[in-house]
Amino acid sequence: MNTQTANTALITGASSGIGATYAERLARRGHDLILVARDRARLEALAQRLRRETGVHVETVIADLTQREDLAAVETQLRGDERISLLINNAGVAVNGPLLAADTAKLEAMVQLNSVAATRLALAAAEAFAAQGHGAIVSIGSVTSLLPERFNGVYAATKAYLLTLSQALAQELAPRGVRVQAVLPGITRTPIWEHSGFSSESLPPEMVMDVGDMVDAALAGLDQGEIVTIPSLPDAANWAAYDAQRLAMAPHLSLSQPAARYRNAVLS
Repeated sequence: MNTQTANTALITGASSGIGATYAERLARRGHDLILVARDRARLEALAQRLRRETGVHVETVIADLTQREDLAAVETQLRGDERISLLINNAGVAVNGPLLAADTAKLEAMVQLNSVAATRLALAAAEAFAAQGHGAIVSIGSVTSLLPERFNGVYAATKAYLLTLSQALAQELAPRGVRVQAVLPGITRTPIWEHSGFSSESLPPEMVMDVGDMVDAALAGLDQGEIVTIPSLPDAANWAAYDAQRLAMAPHLSLSQPAARYRNAVLS
């Protein structure tokens, strides 16, 4: 493939781990690529290899998405480049350890990248794709959004935010022909854990998924039209039941009177 088409994927955090694996898989599916990351050397090496091995057109964008100007440049590309039909919203960092011992500057930087930058890019893509009447937005969350007690609370909160954002966008964009997917991996064998000071090697091997298997499962979920994909969950009915219980509460979440258990407590 020598020229770009409207089948181009923009991938953030593309120089290693999940982002680089998405780049490989999508290139082999015939997608042209725009790869976004901070590490110029690794990004260019990946781009050159994918051009050579697959023949797709690969562009690189060196950007630090925690920096306002860099983030704005990627937003502008998403809004104005009609070749792009797929956003892989993957860039993120992790902070390990208890909240009371955390460096608040690191927590703030994590919120900026995992939540703020991801939101701005998702909305830029949503605007462009809705106008075109097609496209897909994939955000890489985490199962920690469902188990906030098990990991750093702010990291889990940023991933819960992505899940909520994706569910809301999916509802809003479906009539416009745009698909939205939140991917919730468990522990995946990538550099992010070592960078956070936590080694996945300390866990039982049955808890750690190879990054290739994770991305393959996520792409299969996208192909199947899933809004939420949990790659390691054996029975999809578990998520369906969880989601159904959440929605079952909807008629009771905003009422004119407190629940009886609170009224009775005041009277007693």
